[in-house]
Amino acid sequence: MRRVLALLGIPLLALSACATPGAGPGGTPPAGPDQRPVFTERAEEVVAGWRPGPGWHDGYVPLQDATVLTGEPGFTAETKTAFGAGWYRDQIPMPADVPPDGTIRFPDGTLRVPLVSAADAYARLDQGDPPPCDGRPAAPDPAPTGSPGPDDPVSTSASTPCIPLTVTEVRLDSAPVWTSRGRAEVPAWLFTVDELAVPVARVAVAPRVTGGVPDGAVPGEPLPAGLVSAQQLRAVEGNRIDYLLGVGACDGPPTPMVLERPDVVVIGGAVVSPTGPCTMQLVLKPVSVTLAAPVGGRVVLDAGSGAPLTVRPG
Repeated sequence: MRRVLALLGIPLLALSACATPGAGPGGTPPAGPDQRPVFTERAEEVVAGWRPGPGWHDGYVPLQDATVLTGEPGFTAETKTAFGAGWYRDQIPMPADVPPDGTIRFPDGTLRVPLVSAADAYARLDQGDPPPCDGRPAAPDPAPTGSPGPDDPVSTSASTPCIPLTVTEVRLDSAPVWTSRGRAEVPAWLFTVDELAVPVARVAVAPRVTGGVPDGAVPGEPLPAGLVSAQQLRAVEGNRIDYLLGVGACDGPPTPMVLERPDVVVIGGAVVSPTGPCTMQLVLKPVSVTLAAPVGGRVVLDAGSGAPLTVRPG
């Protein structure tokens, strides 16, 4: 059966610095078998198989999307939808001149990189127009006589929010980006948007020098029963990692699990599986862990796939 994704907005499960990884709320062991030894064995396999790709330690490998918010945007339901979908309209001419090389500032040094123009950055930022909605026709009105043709709209409105974000100014600056070398200040075009409280940044680094995230070395065996994978990172701040676990619809409350090593952090989770029948759903549940030391430039790997995880704020 098809697995259905559902994101549930439940509170984060905190794992304090003094709690044992794999412990339940308040540091007490989770219900069911203790999965810490099984998780540790699996995580060690992931660490042993990790092989960073070219540029991981000396280049620019971003671990989040190239479109970045520069602060709290003050979203409404409509503007959040527009931002997620990439709906923009420009009210200014976009400069097509390519600026001189810029500098990325990493915690461990700097890197000079070629940049793209504001026009190029905007072309990658803008993902098209929103669908038609109440008060705005889907397309030019059909001919006044006769039945609609095959290319005529069948509806003049949509049930979802459909406003674009209005760009009124652009300037070259920088934005914080999570990378393989930790959090960096990266050259970015900042687009002022009428509907948001802060500019929307689009990374200005030329794609030809932007490294890709390598695949992880997937362990030979699937995750042991009772363990679940980390799906994505929601935030990495200091020694705290917020992330999403993929659990079954009838699984018990998840317990975050983590293994720290000098260059690598492996995360996942443990659940108590149901004994009776259950629907085949994958539910994303937010959890967090607090590490013994800041993440810094360490890679964060998923215990299931062995792959590096990227930041996608939820």
